[in-house]
Amino acid sequence: MNTLLLSLVAAVASLGYGAFLIWGVLKKSPGDEKMVAIQKAIQEGASAYLKRQNRTVFFVGVVAVLILWKWLGFPLAAGFVVGAVSSALAGYIGMMVAVRANARVAEEAKHGLARAFSMGFKGGAVTGFFVVGLALLSLTGFYWWSGDVKSLIGLGFGASLISVFARLGGGIFTKGADVGADLVGKVEAGIPEDDPRNPAVIADQVGDNVSDCAGMAADVFETYVVSALSVMLLGSLLFGNNRSVVEFPLFIGALGVFASIVGSLFVKLTPSTSSGQGGGIMAALYKGLGATAIILVGLFYWFTRTMTIGGISSGALFSSLLIGIAVTALMVLVTDYYTSKKFSPVKKIAKASTTGHGTNIIAGLAVSMESTALPVLVIAGAMFLAYSISGLYGIALATMSMLSLTGLILAIDSFGPITDNAGGIAEMAGLPKEVREHTDALDAVGNTTKAVTKGYAIASAGLAAMVLFSAYTQELSQYGRTVVFELSNIKVLIGLFIGGMMPYLFGSLAMQSVGKAAGAVVDEVRRQFREIAGIMEGTAKPDYSTAVDIVTKAALREMIVPALIPIVIPVLVGFILGPEALGGLLVGVIVTGLFVAISMTSGGAAWDNAKKYIEDGAYGGKGSDAHKAAVTGDTVGDPYKDTAGPAINPMIKVANIVALLIARFL
Repeated sequence: MNTLLLSLVAAVASLGYGAFLIWGVLKKSPGDEKMVAIQKAIQEGASAYLKRQNRTVFFVGVVAVLILWKWLGFPLAAGFVVGAVSSALAGYIGMMVAVRANARVAEEAKHGLARAFSMGFKGGAVTGFFVVGLALLSLTGFYWWSGDVKSLIGLGFGASLISVFARLGGGIFTKGADVGADLVGKVEAGIPEDDPRNPAVIADQVGDNVSDCAGMAADVFETYVVSALSVMLLGSLLFGNNRSVVEFPLFIGALGVFASIVGSLFVKLTPSTSSGQGGGIMAALYKGLGATAIILVGLFYWFTRTMTIGGISSGALFSSLLIGIAVTALMVLVTDYYTSKKFSPVKKIAKASTTGHGTNIIAGLAVSMESTALPVLVIAGAMFLAYSISGLYGIALATMSMLSLTGLILAIDSFGPITDNAGGIAEMAGLPKEVREHTDALDAVGNTTKAVTKGYAIASAGLAAMVLFSAYTQELSQYGRTVVFELSNIKVLIGLFIGGMMPYLFGSLAMQSVGKAAGAVVDEVRRQFREIAGIMEGTAKPDYSTAVDIVTKAALREMIVPALIPIVIPVLVGFILGPEALGGLLVGVIVTGLFVAISMTSGGAAWDNAKKYIEDGAYGGKGSDAHKAAVTGDTVGDPYKDTAGPAINPMIKVANIVALLIARFL
């Protein structure tokens, strides 16, 4: 079987299915003139921001290409360009469909929850299948052209760099707008969320798309590409550039595409289960994910039953792949437990809100820290089992197996911002109460699905980073540097501490950036409430564009310094202290990055859903003292879950890729 040809066919199939879903979304009505006007305002704001972001990143990319070309050769530089362009394209396509699907979800909500759900999922699935299709196409096509697996490191570096900027910039934008809008609108003025009288409401809606659609698409694209190339690279280093070993990850990815297309057909919300409660909605989404996983297990068994790779038996291959599926399932369940309104962690935060703002914060921080324990145990257990079965390559196979579910996982994630925007459009357009009830039910589930995807991405990042670290040690050996990483070595210890510090420094800068952007939005919203007569009475229209411009400038300005941390620090440590210290740094980044990222993303989602739990009527409902405390908690949780936390995922891998790039010079 020609693996590269199969992978290309799968990539085209994924892109073709995505195009079919786009047609299904666009043929539906976007609603009345008012809804269309709001949707276009969101679309124009998102498009303008993304163009400015890409222009800013372009100059950084040109410098990176020139450096790679001069010191590492043309193939690596060309790979960087392919990875960067593909990542940006994946984000752009996903976002442009999302900003058109939002009004259509609101329109479909007029006809019931099931129809609104279907539209939201189709819009999200576009992102999922385009990301996987572009990832497979770029990996397979570039490897076919270059014939050199090491040149793929450049492709991964391009994808990672774009991802860091997209995650940071989009996260600063969306949370600066969201926090600013909530603090003045909901807390000070006492007006509902997404109220058209709030001057920051359009910026908030735009932010959902540039962060949770474009940013997440770039993030997952990077996760897929970097994880796949790390498996391919490790295979070549461990098994002497054996072609079947190197190409096997692409084969797994191809099977994942076909399974995901079939699995997506199982995602349906029937009228009988459309209760308006999150249970039926979540079950419908998980039905598709479960179907995909079952199909994949069958395909893995069928194709590996007579296969040996690099001396690894068919049983060991299948078992390693099965571990990846199991990790995905467990991460989904664990994240759902800590972030869903159905379970005790979120309810504990809601209850704590009844005694004030401080106790809400304490409870939320406690949940965020607790939420790291089970995922880390799952990842550690998976690594132990996979290593016991198939060695280092077993961990690599488990990582690639996780990625085979990316299409459905990302579809479920992108469902969240689309339904969030739909609720905003329903509120701003003055649609009937039952429409907003339908969109709120979808949005509440969307908070959990976004957290689930982040947990999945972080878990796969943890496994991929360990594979990259192994590749780094193998790379050093190839250049005659046999390095033993022992804690008794002071250089290893120093590197470990510096690496452990990096996620905290990175997260701190990201959080501060959101605070600065939110502060500027607060000042602007207060100014308009004060100076533009008739806003609160609804007789005057707020100036939405000024708030959009404020957060755009803040995001572009503030994203540069944090994004340089995983590039500059590893280079300095590597050349000043040597390969031992750089190895210690990588371990430190992986370990603390994993904990910080999980804590932030799960804790932030729990805060958000605790607020929504109270808004559903618990502890006095909207406007109560408990609700005000929950809004404060959500304000803290927003930059946790949507800015700093998710951006740590690509940061970990950028640091590891930089180490791979400079290994030959150490």
